[in-house]
Amino acid sequence: MDEEFQSETNTMAGSGTPVRQFSIMLPNRVGALASLVKLLRASSIEVIGLSVQDSRDATVARLILTDTDEAEAIFCEKGIPHTICELVVLALKEAGPGLLQCLDILMTAETNVDFAYAMLPGPEGQALLAMHVEDYDFATSVLNRSGLKLMYEEDLIR
Repeated sequence: MDEEFQSETNTMAGSGTPVRQFSIMLPNRVGALASLVKLLRASSIEVIGLSVQDSRDATVARLILTDTDEAEAIFCEKGIPHTICELVVLALKEAGPGLLQCLDILMTAETNVDFAYAMLPGPEGQALLAMHVEDYDFATSVLNRSGLKLMYEEDLIR
């Protein structure tokens, strides 16, 4: 591939490590999530995005953390089953209009959002939206071309 074209493509598509999310199955017990957060904080890892789906027997906690590599090492060392997936994270200037703009762009591009949730405010106080989409590369390309600000792991480490 021509180097100039590749450089232009990289600039247009943005750059950085995709934001990775952990999904962890927790027992449905009082304090289970707090214990997990304490374990992470003992290694200076903070939760910056959280979604919890509860059922009678178990809870699925989706977490975006400040240090994904260290967290994965901890989970492996402690035998905590987990999965990791890549998320599109947008910094929105205005939560309401920004959300609709994002959803309209993805609808026009005919790409689906599997799930989404708001994150804790970003480093500059902006609203952040985390989304799992059917095709990460396609969605990030479309959203970048539309002028929306995508966030990457490097942007979220505090």
